[in-house]
Amino acid sequence: MKSSAKNISLNSYDDIFSTEETREDAKREKVTDMPLSELHPFPDHPFQVRDDDSMKETVESIKEYGVLVPAIVRSRADGGYELISGHRRKHACELAGLPTMPVIVRDLDDDAATIIMVDSNIQRENILPSERAKAYKMKLEAIRRQAGRPSKENVPQVAANFRSDDEIAKGANISGDTVRRYIRLNELSPELQQMVDDKKIAMTPAVELSYLKPEEQTLLLDTIESEQATPSLSQAQRLKKFSQEGHLNEDSMLAIMSEEKKPEKNDLTIKADKLQKYFPKSYTPQQMEQVIIRLLDGWQKRRQRDQER
Repeated sequence: MKSSAKNISLNSYDDIFSTEETREDAKREKVTDMPLSELHPFPDHPFQVRDDDSMKETVESIKEYGVLVPAIVRSRADGGYELISGHRRKHACELAGLPTMPVIVRDLDDDAATIIMVDSNIQRENILPSERAKAYKMKLEAIRRQAGRPSKENVPQVAANFRSDDEIAKGANISGDTVRRYIRLNELSPELQQMVDDKKIAMTPAVELSYLKPEEQTLLLDTIESEQATPSLSQAQRLKKFSQEGHLNEDSMLAIMSEEKKPEKNDLTIKADKLQKYFPKSYTPQQMEQVIIRLLDGWQKRRQRDQER
C-alpha cells in the first residue's frame, strides 16, 4: 500500500501557536512615523498647497496636538514613498519643525491611488475651479481605465454601459453635468483658467469659451486686455457659435466684445457663519434677516435725522 505522507501539509510553528486575534492584527493597517524626507508629492497633484490662514491654523494645531489623521502613502520605484493624501499635513509639519509624520502605507496601483488622492481632497473648502477641473479629469480617466478592464466575472458590456462622470458625481453629491462642465475647463488656456480662479470670468461663460480653438483663446486674451472687459454668458455663447461656424476672427470678436452689456444683478450674500455670532443659536435665517432689516431701518432714520440738522 502506497503511503499518502506526501499529501500531508504541516503548519508552521507560528500558525500553530498564534491566536486568531494575532492573525487579524497582522492584517490591520499600521501607522508608522515616516521621515518627511522620505515623502514625495503625488505626480501632477492638482491641489495647491497654499500658505494661507488655513495653513497657519493647521500648523498651530500640529504644534499643540500633533498630526491627528495619518497620511496615506505608497512605495515608489525610485525609493521613498509617494503621498496619496496628506500634502498639506506634510507642509504643515515642515513649518512646525517636525522631522516625521504618521503615515499608513498601502499597496495601490496608479488608478486606485489617483481615485483615493482625489476623493481625500475634493471635499475641502476653497478649492479653485482649475484644481477641481484637473482633479475630476484625473479621476475620470482612472475610473475609465478600471472600467475598461472588467474582471472575468463581469459581463463584457459593463464598460460600455458605465458612465464614469456620473459615477464621480455620485461620490461628490453633484450632478454629472456639473462634473462635465468642470472637466471642460481643462480645455481653457492657463491664462483663462487663472481668470476663472480669480473670479474675473464666471463658470458658465468659461465653459462656453472652452470650445474656442487655442489661437482663438489667444486672440480673446488680447481683446480682453484691449477692451478691459471679460465676456458675459451671452457674449461667450456667440463667440462659441461664431467659432463653430468658422466666422470668428479679430473683427467679429471685437464686435461682440465691444457690445454694451446688460446690467447684471448686484446681489449681496453674507455667509451665515459670519452672522451667527451676533445671534442666539436658536435663530433661523429668516429671524436673522428680520432683525438685520429692522436695524438697517433704524440706521437709515438716524442718518436722515443727522442730515436734517
